[in-house]
Amino acid sequence: MGFVLPEYRHPDFNGAPLAGAPAAVFCACPADGVAPAGFHATSVFPEYVRMQDGHWELLRRSRMDCVIRLGTDGRPEVTEFRRLRKGDMVTVGRGENGEQGIYLHTGGFEPARQCGGEAFAFRTGTSRETSFSIAYDTLYDIMRHDRSHGRIIWVAGPAVVFDSDARAAFCRLIDKGYVHGLLAGNALATHDLEGALFNTALGQGIYDKRQMPLGHYHHLDTLNTLREAGGIERAVQQGQIRGGVMHALTRQGIPYVLAGSIRDDGPLPEVEPDVYSAQDAMRNLAGEATTVVALATQLHTIATGNMTPSYQVTQDGGVRPVYFFIVDMSEFAAGKLADRGSLTAHAILTNVQDFMVNLDRAL
Repeated sequence: MGFVLPEYRHPDFNGAPLAGAPAAVFCACPADGVAPAGFHATSVFPEYVRMQDGHWELLRRSRMDCVIRLGTDGRPEVTEFRRLRKGDMVTVGRGENGEQGIYLHTGGFEPARQCGGEAFAFRTGTSRETSFSIAYDTLYDIMRHDRSHGRIIWVAGPAVVFDSDARAAFCRLIDKGYVHGLLAGNALATHDLEGALFNTALGQGIYDKRQMPLGHYHHLDTLNTLREAGGIERAVQQGQIRGGVMHALTRQGIPYVLAGSIRDDGPLPEVEPDVYSAQDAMRNLAGEATTVVALATQLHTIATGNMTPSYQVTQDGGVRPVYFFIVDMSEFAAGKLADRGSLTAHAILTNVQDFMVNLDRAL
C-alpha cells in the first residue's frame, strides 16, 4: 500500500464552546508598522477566525509571530508588522480557544501521543542515541509522495557540498525531481561552484581532502569568475560551470534563494543582500512547501521553521500536513528549532554528508 496523507479533522464548530463563540474583533492600526494594542500573534498551527457572518475562516500560509489583517477581499490574511499601514484592520484578542473569535487547532492530524498514562518514561526526547529508523522510512515515503503531489523545499548549509559523494547525491536528487526549491546562503553556492571549477571547497579536495597550493584563494577566484561572467545562469550557459548543485538547479529551472549575511565574501551576483527582500523570497518558497528538509544550517533552518506553516490548504479546499525534517550532528540545532515554536519538526541527528548519500540510495 502506498503512502497516504493523514486525514485532517476540522474543529467541531457546532458544539460547545465554539458554537457560541463571538466574532473576532478587528481594530485599526494607529500608524504604519504598528499593530493595535492587544493584537493577536499567529503560530505555525492551523488557526481559525470567526467572521461577522458567523463562519470560521481558516488562515492560509500562517507563520510565527505575525498578525491577522483583514484583506481587501474581506478575508483574514497573515502578515508581518512591517507591512501594516495606518488604518489597516487587525485582529485583537489573545484567547485561543474561541472565547475571542480565534481558535488555535493543534490536533487536526493526529491524537495527542500518550504513554499508557504513566507520568514517567525513558527516552521521550531526541538525542544522538535515539532510533531514527522510522524517521528515515517516513521521510522516504513522504519524498516519493511529494515528488509528484507536493513541493519539497530544501534548506542547506555548505557542509552538503564539502564532500564529493554528498554533492553528487544532491545533484541526482535534483535530476530525479525530489527538489522543488532551495533556500541557502552565499557559502553553499560559492563552495559548490568552487567544486565545479577547482574540485575543492575552501581549497581542500572534496574527495581526497588534499590541501591545494594557494587553495585559500579558490573561493575568492570563484566569486570573481562568477561576478565577471554575470552570475550563475550565464556561467552555466557559457559552459564555465559544468556540474554541481547550482548547475543542476539552473539546468532544471528550479528556484532558489541565496540570502546574504554580514560575513559574505563577494558575494555572488544572485545573493540577495537586503534582509527583508531575502525574507520575502524565502517566505514565498517556504509558503509553498509540503515537505522541508533542512541540512546542517542552524540559522537558515530556524528562520525557515518560523515562516513555514505546519499545514497547507490545497486547491480543492482540503488540509494536509507540512513535514519538516532537520538533519544535523548537533542536538542543539534540533532543540533550538523546537524552542522557537516549530514543534512539528522531526530531527535526524547524523552527519549530513552520510545522510545525503543514504537518502539518494534509498530513493
